[in-house]
Amino acid sequence: MGITKSFLTIIFCVTALLGFSQTAADTKIWFNHPALNWNEALPVGNGRIGAMIFGGIERERLQLNEQSIWSGNRNDFVNPAAAKSLAKIRALLFSGHYKEAERLAQQTMMGDKKIHSSYQMLGDLVLEFPKQNDVHSYRRDLDLGTAVASVSYGVKDIYYRREVFSSAPDEAIVCRLTASKPASISFDLSIARPGNFQNVLYTDSEIEIYHKVQPEGVTFAAKIKLVVEGGAVEKVGTVLRVNDANSVTVVITAATNYFGVDPNIVTRNQQSVAQSKTFDELKARHVSDYQTYFNACRFSLDVPSRSSYPTDARLLALKDGLSDEKLFELYFNFGRYLLISSSRAGGLPANLQGLWADGLNPPWDADYHININIQMNYWPAEVTNLSSLHEPFLNYLTALNTDGKKTAKSMYGLPGSVAHFTSDAWHFTETYGHPQWAMWPMGLAWSVRHFWEHYQYAGDEKFLREKAYPVMKDAATFCASWLVKDPESKKLVSGPSISPENTIKTKQGEVATMVMGPTMDHMIIRDLFSNVIAASLVLKADENFRKQLQGKLALLTPTAIGDDGRIMEWSKIFEEPEPGHRHISHLYGLHPANQITSKDTALMKAARATIDYRLAHGGGHTGWSKAWIINFFARLLDGNAAHQNLTSLLEKSTLPNLFDNHPPFQIDGNFGATAGIAEMLLQSHGDEIVLLPALPTAWPTGSINGVCARGGFELNVSWKDGKLDFVEVLTKLGKRATLRYGSTTYLLDATTPGQQLYLDGMLKPSHK
Repeated sequence: MGITKSFLTIIFCVTALLGFSQTAADTKIWFNHPALNWNEALPVGNGRIGAMIFGGIERERLQLNEQSIWSGNRNDFVNPAAAKSLAKIRALLFSGHYKEAERLAQQTMMGDKKIHSSYQMLGDLVLEFPKQNDVHSYRRDLDLGTAVASVSYGVKDIYYRREVFSSAPDEAIVCRLTASKPASISFDLSIARPGNFQNVLYTDSEIEIYHKVQPEGVTFAAKIKLVVEGGAVEKVGTVLRVNDANSVTVVITAATNYFGVDPNIVTRNQQSVAQSKTFDELKARHVSDYQTYFNACRFSLDVPSRSSYPTDARLLALKDGLSDEKLFELYFNFGRYLLISSSRAGGLPANLQGLWADGLNPPWDADYHININIQMNYWPAEVTNLSSLHEPFLNYLTALNTDGKKTAKSMYGLPGSVAHFTSDAWHFTETYGHPQWAMWPMGLAWSVRHFWEHYQYAGDEKFLREKAYPVMKDAATFCASWLVKDPESKKLVSGPSISPENTIKTKQGEVATMVMGPTMDHMIIRDLFSNVIAASLVLKADENFRKQLQGKLALLTPTAIGDDGRIMEWSKIFEEPEPGHRHISHLYGLHPANQITSKDTALMKAARATIDYRLAHGGGHTGWSKAWIINFFARLLDGNAAHQNLTSLLEKSTLPNLFDNHPPFQIDGNFGATAGIAEMLLQSHGDEIVLLPALPTAWPTGSINGVCARGGFELNVSWKDGKLDFVEVLTKLGKRATLRYGSTTYLLDATTPGQQLYLDGMLKPSHK
């Protein structure tokens, strides 16, 4: 195929030592070879339908997804013995009989989830081309600035090009094939799925699919249309054969009955709309729609760029110790691209793999883990100016709350609403599996902080009153009833519960999981109660409930520091079988909550000791956990440590196409690290907006434009030689705030919505 991947990598590693090439902001992920596997393929998506593009020369594979293709269905599976055993399990834990309590919880608390549910691929669209010789000038890229993936190469004197994008305004994936000479495009097109489709209809230029996921699941339809210019297309068995075309446009639409509509009608209507437009019109509408999101926030570093080298080679060079700060800029752009492409209003939230999953049984079913993973997916939504993309998750929580109220009553005999460690497209809230990960009733309590986050950024009181507060209150109602008094401390504790998904060693030397009083539970409950109290004050509602929560907060077990200087993970001291555990749950109060701030130096110091201990024992070894650590260090105001862990994330937990590697692929690390970069450059979780709180020395000059702060502020921030250079502040809501850089503060007194302020590096008023 011409120059090989390995040879180009060697060239890059040598020339990189000699100097850099200067380019504009990194917005392209690219390769000089077709994808060798799924982890090198390039993703496109419109929030609902997506594809992974492999870019083969003789065989192109577009692996297709539609976000609501799920097996399973709605069902209840609460263990009928749960409510009656709750008091006994608590008594066993309070008396130190941890293993006995765990065995009882396994028998009486874990539900029997008989109907398996999983996100599934739609299928593989395959284009098979004639055998090619003398291939040269190969390039495959994804332009994050336009959300268009391209494949180009030459065969002798003919140059071929494919462009693929997934359009939100026209609800279709579009693939355009062109060549530099007329009558040069010939290929066979077919579609396949593991286990085969039930109903496939081929015509001379179309493929229609109608399939029911077995044995339980949605029904979906897909329609593939070929628009051929020049040449001809015909049906040959189970393929569509294109001969000697000048250009070909492939239009793919897909839908399911998940939202109660006939997917056949939907896909046909979508095809009709898409086919009424030219390719140029489809592309222009797609790019315009996408850029309204992507261009809203831009991070740029004024450092040398290596973007002229393939992305996989840049990753390899980084692992070999060669600095490439622009790669972090690309990674930030990619994180925002992924959220735009996998989460749009009106759809389901981004799952464990966002939108892109291969096969019928992806890892962890590509489900909605609510013990950190889906929350991390949405950490960058507000701060990087993608607030409207938060909506699918918030809508999902409203639906989850309906089942959560049933589970709270039937499983625990308590009011309010509860969810455990995971859920799926069918919104189950019961728990199942093993207590080590499953006996944790804080999933909804954590998730609803996203309602409050969205309100803090957007300031929409109607949203708070009608949508957010009812679910927040239901979660708080459960937690208020769930807490019980510890016989020794006389403080309120949560339990039976776990510190996800960690273990303890008992005095008898046994490894156990459940306790009364895990620190993370208390941090989540403290955060939840505080947010509900604040919301009720805004709404001037529920005074009696507010006072009840205030009383509970006064009795809640406080965050404690152990004799070793670390924050205690449990209310009692236990030996840790896994001192380098991937979860650092007891730092929830540092991030994403704001219970540990620079105003409490003792807790900040203890949080640092906690992280250092975990890392010293091998912690942060999965992609998402490393991403969380980046955010921890940003909150600890240590930019160099955050940068070190960001570098480690790319070196050890990033796949060639920049997907996060758990392993295997899990998208939360992409989103968490993107949020972490923003957190290094701006923070607003306290009572002030802090500029460049954790700027690393490796980023001496740069800017971030369109970054958002709580209170309805949008900022453009630039720095030079490691110091703040200029700040532009847009106040969307007309609220006052304190702006701080180092020890310098400035009172933002702009009370008119839409007002802009310009400040210099000393936070003095300036002109643009």
